[in-house]
Amino acid sequence: MKIALIAHLKFPIAQPFSGGLEMHTHLLATALQARGHAVTLYASEGSTASLGLEAVCPPTGSAFDDVSAERIDAIEDAAYVAIMDAVADGDFDIVHNNSLHYLPLLRAPELTVPMVTALHTPPFEPFMRGVRARAHDMTFAAVSESLAREWRDLIGMPLVIANGIDLKAFAYSAAPKGAAHAIWMGRLVPEKGPHLAIDAARAAGLPLRFAGPRSDPAYWDAEIAPRLGPDITYLGHLGHAALAREVGEAHVALCTPRWEEPFGLVLAEFLACGTPVAAFARGAIPDILDESCGVLAAADDVAGLGRAVTHAIRLHRHDCRRRAEHLFDADTMTDRYEAMYQTVLKDSVPRAGIVTHARAPLLDDA
Repeated sequence: MKIALIAHLKFPIAQPFSGGLEMHTHLLATALQARGHAVTLYASEGSTASLGLEAVCPPTGSAFDDVSAERIDAIEDAAYVAIMDAVADGDFDIVHNNSLHYLPLLRAPELTVPMVTALHTPPFEPFMRGVRARAHDMTFAAVSESLAREWRDLIGMPLVIANGIDLKAFAYSAAPKGAAHAIWMGRLVPEKGPHLAIDAARAAGLPLRFAGPRSDPAYWDAEIAPRLGPDITYLGHLGHAALAREVGEAHVALCTPRWEEPFGLVLAEFLACGTPVAAFARGAIPDILDESCGVLAAADDVAGLGRAVTHAIRLHRHDCRRRAEHLFDADTMTDRYEAMYQTVLKDSVPRAGIVTHARAPLLDDA
């Protein structure tokens, strides 16, 4: 198939990834290409050129630090207008909307091929404006059961296609290395709660190594820098290989979201490496972790998370890897997206040069 893949524009779709959505988009494009599909990725400048890149603007989350939010919104609006114009003129079989913007949804009826949309976040405006407009005639896929439930009142129950990871890139480590220590990784922003990971690791008496982009300098200065010490090591913003090595060497991993995490790709990466997890019970996390691979604490309960760390570190690493293989294989994820594309294309009905389509039935997500 010829597939147009529309990314969000905040950060480049390239390593080192700014977050899970960038990594997912890169992996999906790569996996589809490996299966012989022709993928054109519409994304911000700096994204990986080999993904069939059509770069439309500088990354709006990092290239416009001194620009007002209103101006950034205008830049994104103009970029998505340009993307949809290009998609409408392109020779595609299907459009996969992986963005968080309302414009691709509003303009989908202008296309002569069907569009599907993957939901990666809880409902928010103005994205909901676009979703609401297409609730009756577009197929949606949510990345977790908990996220599907959050969208249910607006669009009914969407498909559930869990995110996958490259299990070879995050290879299994049968034993940790060095003195006992914990690992945390992700964007260094308030909603990810790395300062709480530092506090919890200290409560458990373990050194902590953490990695990720310093996306919020004010947060770093206020919450992270004052907590640094000889037991806390910032590793920087790492690529896949270095991250996998650090995770595999750690004795336990922490996950500390301060919002209802819709998925949490870091959990899949931790488990793939065999590293057990202590985490706050928020969003999709209770669905991802079971008693074989993780221990949960109440949201924002640092003392509870510290206790969870001391229990999680005793879990068996091979059980963690088995959980990752069962739930998060990128091949399985790609199979399900391909099945969704085929169902949507089968149900598409041309009318006066415009393609309409019924929503696909639920796939078997067992």
